[in-house]
Order: sequence, then structure tokens, then C-alpha cells
Amino acid sequence: MSTRPGDRIELRGLRVFGYHGVFEHERRDGQEFVVDLTVWTDISAAAATDDLAHTVDYGALADLAVGIVQGPPRNLIETVAAEIAERVRAVPGVADAEVVLHKPSAPIPHRFTDVRVVTSGSREQGPR
Repeated sequence: MSTRPGDRIELRGLRVFGYHGVFEHERRDGQEFVVDLTVWTDISAAAATDDLAHTVDYGALADLAVGIVQGPPRNLIETVAAEIAERVRAVPGVADAEVVLHKPSAPIPHRFTDVRVVTSGSREQGPR
């Protein structure tokens, strides 16, 4: 049984340049990553008061994700996605979170649309 409130805030298509990957050229040249965040939170107090202090600030969530993607290079996008998820879950008011990290220019020698890693979980449950 889910403990998620029915309300959620979604941030889609956050574009961030980073230097993650296992290949030397990925760490040297970098590439664009795309972040999608979904956080489950109770928005009733914010809706009733029209006050940012009573909700999860999606601008702050964007800043958090950008800081991690622009941060130290990681070999795997799984590591980057997990770090974003862990930090987002620690934000007050977040009951549950899902992070999708896209790597649209992944070094795959075939035509493809996207590579993405998805992680979700609540503060109590951890990653699923």
C-alpha cells in the first residue's frame, strides 16, 4: 500500500551539461543530460494560503539537480540519479520522489532516441 499523497509536483526536461560517463571523451567533452523530477507532497496548505512556504519549491529542486549533474563526474548515470533522488527525498515536505535521468547522447553505436535511468522511493522505503 502506497503512502504517497495524491498531490505531486513535476519538473520535466531540465537540461544540464555534465561530464559523466565511463569513457575518457565523455569526461573530457561532456554532454547534455535531461532530468525529470516528480515529488509527491501534500499541497493543501499551499493551495489554501497561496504561500510558497507551505509547499516544495520546484525552483530549489531544479537548483539541487543542476548542482549534482554539474558536480563531480561519475562513471554511471545510475549514481547521478541515485544522488539526486537521495537529496530530493531529504527535502522537507517530500513524501516520495521519482527521478528520471536521461542521457540522450549516450555513446551507443546505433540509432536510438534516449537512454534513461529511473529511480523512485520514499524517505522511509529508500530506492525501489
